[in-house]
Amino acid sequence: MSNPYFSFKQFTVYQDKCAMKVGIDGVLLGIWTDVKNASRILDIGTGTGLIALILAQRNKNSTIEAVDIEADAVSQAVENVKNSPWAERIKVQQVSLQEFAGRKNDRFDLIVSNPPYFVNSTKTPLQNRTTARHTDSLTHEELIENAIRLLAPNGRICIILPIIEGLQCVAFAKSKGLCCSNMVKVFPKPMVEAKRLLLEFTLQSLEQKETELIIESDIRHQYSTEFTTLAKDFYLKL
Repeated sequence: MSNPYFSFKQFTVYQDKCAMKVGIDGVLLGIWTDVKNASRILDIGTGTGLIALILAQRNKNSTIEAVDIEADAVSQAVENVKNSPWAERIKVQQVSLQEFAGRKNDRFDLIVSNPPYFVNSTKTPLQNRTTARHTDSLTHEELIENAIRLLAPNGRICIILPIIEGLQCVAFAKSKGLCCSNMVKVFPKPMVEAKRLLLEFTLQSLEQKETELIIESDIRHQYSTEFTTLAKDFYLKL
């Protein structure tokens, strides 16, 4: 499901003007992620900068570094950030996560990512779409391993993935010493199988919280109370 447009108070990202389309996954991750005590945030694979901008609005004391390897995405993110009220707090860089982690000594309180998730599927002829959707340049294992290197001791890693890939990621993260502290199964509608997992990982051993979120009711574009409560500050129309 894609979205017509979102409001970041004085700033709006319009889907038809974005180099890469704004989808529900990034919005879900941005509005769900716990931003408490997150003064330093890293957005991996920032795309148009959507998640970084949402987090900047939600935590006004944060500084955010947003990285992506795709030049067009970075160009769009830079433009969106520049036109936002939070430009001084968001830094966008064109760099791979592997290179970024290799040269960065700082640690982040919160690391977020809406990563590529197609593993062995047919690739689109458009290179930027392939980079955004497929794991060729960043596997989920590489994402977890490099995120651990960049994570503060009490920090959190939050990602969104399809169900199968998400469960595989939970198992791999556990093998690397990460605890899945929060898991949300995301359902498009009632009586339809879950399509996404929102996942939070910590280095601390915590009891896993498991909940569910339904996006729409049985009536198209009539959103659930839970989703409306989460998203009302970011949609122009909901």
